[in-house]
Amino acid sequence: MSETTSKSEMAEAVANVARRINATVEEGKNSLDLSNCKLISFPDGVFKVLRSVTENIQVISLADNEMKAVSNKFFTTFTQLRELDLHGNVLTKLPEKVGEMSHLTSINLANNSLSSFPDKLTEIATLERINLEGNSITELPVEKLSNMPALKWLNVKSNPLDSNTQAALQSPHTYDVLMTTES
Repeated sequence: MSETTSKSEMAEAVANVARRINATVEEGKNSLDLSNCKLISFPDGVFKVLRSVTENIQVISLADNEMKAVSNKFFTTFTQLRELDLHGNVLTKLPEKVGEMSHLTSINLANNSLSSFPDKLTEIATLERINLEGNSITELPVEKLSNMPALKWLNVKSNPLDSNTQAALQSPHTYDVLMTTES
């Protein structure tokens, strides 16, 4: 939260989050959209409110918040997650437990503050799409990525990839690579 956020804006943001969570619970939705809610972390109270429906939730968007981290608890709670959108936050890393997401097919980490590739992502057998555009990543575990059974698409545009990584990504892969090439 920036210093300029007033108490009323803060209250409004909290109310907004509560409304969206209640809609998910009441309508039995399989998605939870908390994008653009000024969150600096995933609110702990949410876990309790969603307890009855965590098994249903397959899509979560936390895009365009101010989150610096996502807890292990988040990943051990939403075990059925298929898609996770975290773009536009200030994440520097992901917790270990992300590697245990056995249904995740898509993760969007674009425009965060990652300086290294979240290695645990390579342990997710179902993962098809990884978006890391606009981070500060210099190296990728290209070999581990090649061994990911489902990976179809990797976006590493606008990252300061080192020449070795760039070279390794140039060769043909079983997945599509989007990257910024210096001309």
